[in-house]
Amino acid sequence: MRLGVLDVGSNTIHLLVVDAHYGASPVPAATHKTRYTLSELLDKKERITDGGADRLIEAVREATQAARKAGVEDITGFATSAIREARNGERVLDDLREATDVDLQVLEGDEEASLTFLAARRWFGWSAGRLLVLDIGGGSLEVAAGYDEEPDTALSLPLGAGRLTRRMAEGDPPPPKAVRALEEYVRDQLSELEPHRERLEGADLAVATSKSFRTLARIGGAAPSREGPYVPRRLRFTDVAGIRASLASMTIEERLRLPAVSEHRAGQLLAAAVVAERTMAALALDEVSICPWALREGIILRRLDWLLTE
Repeated sequence: MRLGVLDVGSNTIHLLVVDAHYGASPVPAATHKTRYTLSELLDKKERITDGGADRLIEAVREATQAARKAGVEDITGFATSAIREARNGERVLDDLREATDVDLQVLEGDEEASLTFLAARRWFGWSAGRLLVLDIGGGSLEVAAGYDEEPDTALSLPLGAGRLTRRMAEGDPPPPKAVRALEEYVRDQLSELEPHRERLEGADLAVATSKSFRTLARIGGAAPSREGPYVPRRLRFTDVAGIRASLASMTIEERLRLPAVSEHRAGQLLAAAVVAERTMAALALDEVSICPWALREGIILRRLDWLLTE
């Protein structure tokens, strides 16, 4: 069965097409991306502009055409924090549905965390024991922990790399005062983890997903993507602390010289590093294992489970 998942996120509209069969791992077959940043979509009042809405509609239309060309039999679309938190998000979704016939499911933050956790659990398996999973997106940070395929703790905080860059870390490089304010803000927001500390600490395996963590790990010396998904990759706290300190004074041009840093992500990398470092410090993590599967794979796995039990 050829399945597609359309992810309307804070940084990209990403169509992932996989071939999925009962008892087998989903195998990527095709992908289609449209990149943007939140600042290109939202005005100062956190509303999606008319131009931003038109861009979203056109990108979704192109993605669905790509899905049909790829022979997708079933497509699931979802939107995350950028749409969820926009003041006019529901109206934009109505317009998108009318223009494209795509009915996007808007995921709440705890749902994002739970589905990403499912992907990590399926990747690492039951032998990993109790998992702690971290995911830095464009709009939010997801944290989840548990023994099963459903986490017993699933949290979402407004600490996405794109959101923080747009609000607090603009500049090339950002002024030191802004960087200090960013670090203090992240530290304050992470205090929301304190009531859940007992369940978040003591995991058998700490896992990180998302492009932000993968890029930080690559800068820290992890294997490049060309070596394949099965090569173990880790990010140590000492490495991310050093990376964060270096990034604070780097220009965009200098960041682009680092391994695996794309032009699209370079501006957000400092905020991502601050969130990664502060989260790992708050949870006393010496290192995290990088998982190549994340939210999109979690959506596909959940959808496949549902289709096979109909």
